[in-house]
Amino acid sequence: MQLNNARILLTGATGGLGQALARTLSAAGATLLLAGRDPARLADCANRLGGATQSVSADLTRQQDIEAVAAAARDFDVNVLINNAGINAFGLYERQDWPAIQQVIATNLLAPMQLTHALLPWLKSREQAAIVNIGSTFGSLPFPGFTAYSSAKAGLRGFSQGLRRELADSPVEVVHVAPRAIATALNNDAVNALNLELGSHADAPDAVARQIVAALRAGRGERHFGFPERLFAWLNGVAPALIDQALKSKLAIVKRHV
Repeated sequence: MQLNNARILLTGATGGLGQALARTLSAAGATLLLAGRDPARLADCANRLGGATQSVSADLTRQQDIEAVAAAARDFDVNVLINNAGINAFGLYERQDWPAIQQVIATNLLAPMQLTHALLPWLKSREQAAIVNIGSTFGSLPFPGFTAYSSAKAGLRGFSQGLRRELADSPVEVVHVAPRAIATALNNDAVNALNLELGSHADAPDAVARQIVAALRAGRGERHFGFPERLFAWLNGVAPALIDQALKSKLAIVKRHV
């Protein structure tokens, strides 16, 4: 995918990774339509990027907002959709309120599926198009304390794989990227303390943004960022019992930070 003429809808544009992605994509020559829930922050992000950057305020867990964003994207002549909006939820599954679990699933899985569904006929009519789904290592390596989040990201990975195979004869590329922890406000103090005790590295948003843009340029496929996380994700796919045992030894640490 050539980015110098790309017109990109970026969701979750006001978050730490979203802002880094917006800067990196804009520097690569792309024109951006930024989507997020906070109109003031969106306007500030758009103003800082300048040029032809536009924004649309929306809560993507609401059907009417999905439709509004899809209409704005068509008016903007979008040919790339980046499903970046997401929320985290650290806690033991049985102790989490059901509405909070629903919000995690709605934001991280249903919203990108619905927005993609709304825009897919339009994207298929473009000469060249792409869909980028921002997943997580936890989508391939489900982790205690992140059961709902891992489930949503695992679903997003499956959605990406299935859709990529459906669109293999179309002009639409489907890219799924799975970063490890990112140093943004998405992680609260408890998550940061857990990562510190476990020795889990958190990447800078700008570094992750550069990797995502490189994956978009490369085209169809799946990319896992970070070592040894991508090795453990692969191992979980071929020998999950080994990961079961390895994570069982970490469970007391997870429970202490919940």
